[in-house]
Amino acid sequence: MKARTGAEKKAAQPAASGATAQRRVSLVHRGSTGGYRDDDQEGGNMPSSFIEDALGRSDDPLKLTDAELNEEHTRILTARNPQAAENIVRYNYKERIYKPIPHVDQLAVHFQMESNMIHKDSEDAKRQATLDTGDHTTEEVQTETIAVGTDGETTAREGDEEDEDKPKKSTVAGGKTKKLTNQFNFSERASQTYNNPVRNRETFVEQTPRATFTDNVSQWSIFDAYNEDFEQQQKLKEKESKKHTVKKDDDRKKKFVPSEQQAGDEFAKFVRSKAANVSLKILERMINQNTFDDIAQDFKYWEDAADEYREQQGSLLPLWLFQYEMVKKLSCTNLAWNSQYPDLFAAAFGSYDFLKQSRGMFLIYSLKNPSYPENIFQTDSGVMSLDFHPKHSNLLCCGFYDGSVAVYNVADENKRPKYQSTARSGKHTDPVWQVRWQKDDLDNNLNFYSVSSDGRVVCWTLIKSDLMYTDIVQLKLEKPAIEADEGVPLTTLGCGTCFDFNKQQDYLFIVGTEEGKIHKCSKSYNNQFLDTFEAHHMAVYAVRWNTYHPKIFASCSADWTVKIWDINYKDPLFVYDLGSAVGDVAWAPYSSTVFAACTADGKVYVFDLNVNKYEPLADQIIVQKKRTKLTHIAFNQRYPILLAGDDRGNVTTLKLSPNLRKKPKVKKGQDVPEGPEAENAKLDKILALIRDSDASKNKPTTTTSS
Repeated sequence: MKARTGAEKKAAQPAASGATAQRRVSLVHRGSTGGYRDDDQEGGNMPSSFIEDALGRSDDPLKLTDAELNEEHTRILTARNPQAAENIVRYNYKERIYKPIPHVDQLAVHFQMESNMIHKDSEDAKRQATLDTGDHTTEEVQTETIAVGTDGETTAREGDEEDEDKPKKSTVAGGKTKKLTNQFNFSERASQTYNNPVRNRETFVEQTPRATFTDNVSQWSIFDAYNEDFEQQQKLKEKESKKHTVKKDDDRKKKFVPSEQQAGDEFAKFVRSKAANVSLKILERMINQNTFDDIAQDFKYWEDAADEYREQQGSLLPLWLFQYEMVKKLSCTNLAWNSQYPDLFAAAFGSYDFLKQSRGMFLIYSLKNPSYPENIFQTDSGVMSLDFHPKHSNLLCCGFYDGSVAVYNVADENKRPKYQSTARSGKHTDPVWQVRWQKDDLDNNLNFYSVSSDGRVVCWTLIKSDLMYTDIVQLKLEKPAIEADEGVPLTTLGCGTCFDFNKQQDYLFIVGTEEGKIHKCSKSYNNQFLDTFEAHHMAVYAVRWNTYHPKIFASCSADWTVKIWDINYKDPLFVYDLGSAVGDVAWAPYSSTVFAACTADGKVYVFDLNVNKYEPLADQIIVQKKRTKLTHIAFNQRYPILLAGDDRGNVTTLKLSPNLRKKPKVKKGQDVPEGPEAENAKLDKILALIRDSDASKNKPTTTTSS
């Protein structure tokens, strides 16, 4: 190719410069043309009409200064859609409830096109690649073609030095062209792993059943719907609890599914948990400790200073009063301290009136929380007696007014009995007045005894899941049998009211009857009594073996008397007339000579035979209202306190003054005797004085005081 002359270069320069200027003008802001005129020197002085046509200005443009034209206006674009709705509630067909949509789609689709993928080795792919290659070749040829001027002359678009240095590209149609990369099957050379193509798998399922309905939705209608659903769930839970009475804790937690639409679900779930129960009990005890701080201080530190000035008198300080709203119309029928936890005791509630029999209940109280019971067990019949197991502190046996007995596990949240007697398993036909645990049998099975008004003393044995019974003694009357008209003799049984087992010889026990007699019995002989005492003129309410001495026991009766007996003598050693029906008598656990009794006129008597054999050391009214009868008392095994229950459902705690629990005086230099042997020796010394004084008559002396 011939070299172009200077005139040809000048002729080609304006055309190229004009094209460049036209491209730059299109990139300039519509309001600023001064920069282009100052900076671009190749375009020369272009006419203003050409620039206005290129920028597309109107006939009446807005006149702005250079400062206004160069001012920047900031616009921030976010991914959040300001027009997206919030708090959308949609109906869930699966759960049949309205549920809020937690996340709203903020994506707005501006363009969408459906396309197909073809294999790169197929005929369609090759045909498409040929078409794409031809179009690309045509574009390259057009960019390198010479420009045709208006006057018919051809000019090249090459620079002077650049065109000479760069090699020219081949425009032959048959030459090799660069292969375009497939945008659907592209991978970088640096990657070593194969990118698996994304595939969508679709499965045909059955169509979800739907129902069309319309309704007006508002906040109050949603609130009412939630309340109705909550009430229905509560009713369903009550029905399930009645049907399935025995459930384990793990199963109940798994089946419990809190509803998501209730506002207090998390709090309710937390309250039902064991951790929350323990925490709330601790908080409750802390509040009660602050509320009853004066009583707690008296329980721990109070000692009646007046005892220093009175030798043979003491006092009882009322401490806590245990009350519960549901047992105000019931009588306290029995009290029992726990063998392992000295602050825990059980109180049984029922009715002694035959015409007022309804429900029953027994409560588990703690001295640490006098405001509310630890556990509440409701029964269909009145609870007349109960007793804690001496080794297994969680087992509690109960006797009911309908004649049945049951064993409860007080540590279990399920309030149903673990064992219960029925008509088929030999339950009593009359109320069970007393139950008492005994040592395990030869097969290491737990067992307890019960006495009832039907004249039977029964041994109940816990064998696996069954409650087996054995009749130990039948309280037959010594009167001749009543002969009927047909000549068939009818044997009558006495009504057992109470019994107690010897502390040292557990095979020996005594039974008190409604006829006023006390029978000495043995577990080995079930056909006859070992001995019978004509003890009282009315029903015997309680008999208690001495805590230390194996031959001494006490009895109380409705004939207003408390009597102290020796098992080898027919006559009582001491007789105390208290002026009212005596509901219960109990020996103190810390001394062999101290015992207490409660009467129907609301008084508690405390005696110490070592100090005064004739009169009580303490005689105190502890009830708040008139005509309130005391029914039962019980000494604590560790602390100097005793419990007293009345016929209005109240349980009062009393602390003994120092004179009621002081030890006998000892001469200087002598050691203070302690232990069971010392207590037996102290009681034997007192009894020897009575026996020796009337040894000529070969019977003990009876001492009466009123």
